[in-house]
Amino acid sequence: MTTPPFFQLYQHNAAAVAQELLAGLSAPQAQTSPKYLYDALGSRLFEAITELPEYDLARNEAQVLSEHAQDMAAHLPAGACWIDLGAGNCEKAARLLGRFAAARYVAVDISVDFLREALEGLQRRFPALPSAGVGVDFSAGLVLPDELALDPAMPRVLFYPGSSIGNFTPEQALGFLGSLHKACGTAAGSGLLIGVDLLKDAAELEAAYDDALGVTAAFDLNLLLHINRLVGSDFALGDWRHFSRFNAQQSRVEMHLQAKRAVTVRWPGGERHFAAGQTIHTENACKWTVSGFEALLRAAGFTATRVWTDKAQRFAVCWASA
Repeated sequence: MTTPPFFQLYQHNAAAVAQELLAGLSAPQAQTSPKYLYDALGSRLFEAITELPEYDLARNEAQVLSEHAQDMAAHLPAGACWIDLGAGNCEKAARLLGRFAAARYVAVDISVDFLREALEGLQRRFPALPSAGVGVDFSAGLVLPDELALDPAMPRVLFYPGSSIGNFTPEQALGFLGSLHKACGTAAGSGLLIGVDLLKDAAELEAAYDDALGVTAAFDLNLLLHINRLVGSDFALGDWRHFSRFNAQQSRVEMHLQAKRAVTVRWPGGERHFAAGQTIHTENACKWTVSGFEALLRAAGFTATRVWTDKAQRFAVCWASA
């Protein structure tokens, strides 16, 4: 067993982060990128969200991957390089790598420090599987580093589970999926294995993003504490409340933080006044039909698609050939 190599390409730029956040907070409809929900505490709160009865996305995905793994293996290429996007603890890929006879594994996340322990643990479980970690922010599109020295003749399976594609607008999703299509390379058999949450009843969707225990509210409100650290602002949690709503026209759940009263938020060199009831739009979670998502994949350049769902058709895992 060898120690996996790590390539840290993303470098935190405090000034650029502050500029992005303040531009969003100063927009007519204040908004932030959902990536800022995931500081250390936010990440732990999200793990708790996945255990809630209202939020069954992760459980449905696990059911799909478990029940249909054999059929998936018949459609995906053997001897492929698996590129795990947003790998986290690498656990989802670890459940599949042996069944799919992977020849190489690349874990991609924003920080290799976060990946290091997980990837070294995975290497112990699969000592003969060459592995590597890449620290990169791929939210604006995926570009794989030359340092990986990927074999152009080896097929690639880009693995993007968890329905994070729902955080993009359809226009953004199209551009992002186009970058994934390019990253699949030119080897025959390459493609994308991606999870997507399916459209459901509006009341059920809103409950999933505003649970009775208030864990999602804590997750959303914690964003304000994160922003305070990043830009030096003075958000006070007591001035804000979380709510979610289903936007039927856009087919998405929207998360917002709403000012309970008129409040002025200050930061070095600026401020923003929020009237009572004004909101900060913190996240979108687009929900798709199977046919709608297949059409999006084809528009991004993918060809044949194969789709597996749970019995209740609440979640889909799609294989899209490049």
